[in-house]
Amino acid sequence: MPRSRATLPAALPLLAATLLLAACSAPQQLQVDSAAAPPPPPAPGTRVEMTGSALSSYSGYAGVQPTTFQRRVATMPYPMPQYAPGADRFPDVQANRAVLVEEQPVSTFSSDVDTASYAYVRRQLNAGRMPPPAAVRVEEMVNYFPYTYAAPNKASQPFALTTAIMPSPWNADNQLLYVAVRGYDLQRAERPPMNVVLLVDVSGSMAPQDRLPLLKQGFRLFAQGLRAQDRVAIVTYANGTAVALEPTTGSDRQKIIDAIDALQAAGGTAGRDGLERAYAMAQRHFDAKAVNRVILATDGDFNIGVRDPRQLETLIADKRKSGVYLSIFGVGDGNLNDALIQRLTQSGNGNAAYIDSLLEARKALQAELGSTMFPIANDVKMQVEFNPARVAAYRLIGYETRMLARQDFKDDKVDAGDMGAGHTVTAIYEITPAAGAGKLVDPLLYAAAKKAVPAGKNDELAFVRVRYKLPGESKSRLAEQPVRPATAGATLAAAPADQRFAVAVTAFGQRLRGEPQVSDYSYADIATLANDARGTDPDGYRAEFVKLVRMAESLGQAGATGRP
Repeated sequence: MPRSRATLPAALPLLAATLLLAACSAPQQLQVDSAAAPPPPPAPGTRVEMTGSALSSYSGYAGVQPTTFQRRVATMPYPMPQYAPGADRFPDVQANRAVLVEEQPVSTFSSDVDTASYAYVRRQLNAGRMPPPAAVRVEEMVNYFPYTYAAPNKASQPFALTTAIMPSPWNADNQLLYVAVRGYDLQRAERPPMNVVLLVDVSGSMAPQDRLPLLKQGFRLFAQGLRAQDRVAIVTYANGTAVALEPTTGSDRQKIIDAIDALQAAGGTAGRDGLERAYAMAQRHFDAKAVNRVILATDGDFNIGVRDPRQLETLIADKRKSGVYLSIFGVGDGNLNDALIQRLTQSGNGNAAYIDSLLEARKALQAELGSTMFPIANDVKMQVEFNPARVAAYRLIGYETRMLARQDFKDDKVDAGDMGAGHTVTAIYEITPAAGAGKLVDPLLYAAAKKAVPAGKNDELAFVRVRYKLPGESKSRLAEQPVRPATAGATLAAAPADQRFAVAVTAFGQRLRGEPQVSDYSYADIATLANDARGTDPDGYRAEFVKLVRMAESLGQAGATGRP
């Protein structure tokens, strides 16, 4: 039947919308304002300094995302590869620089047992993409791997400290100071009960297979390891919040698994409300003899309610004082808010991991459950004092988001990282011997008289201190140890495999971040160093690392043709 003329006015808006959609979907000739056109990409080997808004002019090249990392970037003497796409957000920090010992002899930082950065880097490389430099946190990459450092004998003295000096493989004039701490490992029978609330983001952004479905697989593995004395609840959040499982003991494992299987993704992301409800649940069933913890699983995208990180940090810090800690497992790619996850975890006395595969879920939620869930020490701080008679300068590699003021070390009110059962923490300094001071700076004409080094201390390169609190205590304890040249090996090859492998990971992280110190130390050099230090490698983590280095090398070479 012919359409009546009288109905045409009502149909015009629909017709116009249809035509507009068609126009938007059709190929178009873009008109580019020549005045606003980005500059040409830099030639390979050209050093470019970019800060702040200047990054936006290069956003069309190499996937540089000014919203992802707003820090100085220097191109390396090899083609700039393609970076991960999307709007993932990472902490805005600059790499630590070398510090003159005469001006600042003491370095202080908080321990860090997070592993999220390594798993994220692995995901990007396996996908054929170089990770954004801001996503690479060297300390998290090094601490991802298990090491067989000397172990303490009892929980009342929870740390064993290892230090060593070795040559730097990327600078023949420098040395590396290796500082490692291993925590007391609680056997299964020694572990206290768990009072855990799983806080699960079930918003629409969690629907893809690599998010909520992957987490559900991991939580099933977690449920398999529960004991009868453990208790688990599940709180979800999307447009609002809901209790998916009231506190349930590990003896009723099938009920827990059924609740996990029933989780579905849809709606917005009311993260603040979810946190408050999960903490309320944990506090309502608080057990002073148990580990009380909220485990948040999310892509970090809070878009409903309070989203100000400072307000969220205040909330979590207040809850931490009640004895309920927070750990976060990040998932997804493209809208991961890693920056928020880092801030919240550091406020909540917990650890952050990134789940990129079922194997990683197994590592975090089953194989390494002890180090993830059971703290042996709180507020672990590390401090290194360098002897100006032996060391001219030092550079702490990594830990940029964990730096502390010198006076924070003795202040027991200052929060710091925690360590779980069996955790290891490794830190590596690159140091310039005192004999090399003239290569760094000119001598001062009006230098004040130097304070004499105490008798018997002149042969020490540095003095390492670790301050910590036992769980439930408010006053810190101290462990300390001098570092003498006698611990130095004639060659890097003489160092133990664990130490050589950690150095290889440190070099890889710096190379991925584009740090000039390792510009002459190639991916091939790193792969050789790591491969020679693989050792027994029962779980294949080190072999996988060597493959990732080879992948980065291949992407760098392929970048010369324009695409990885």
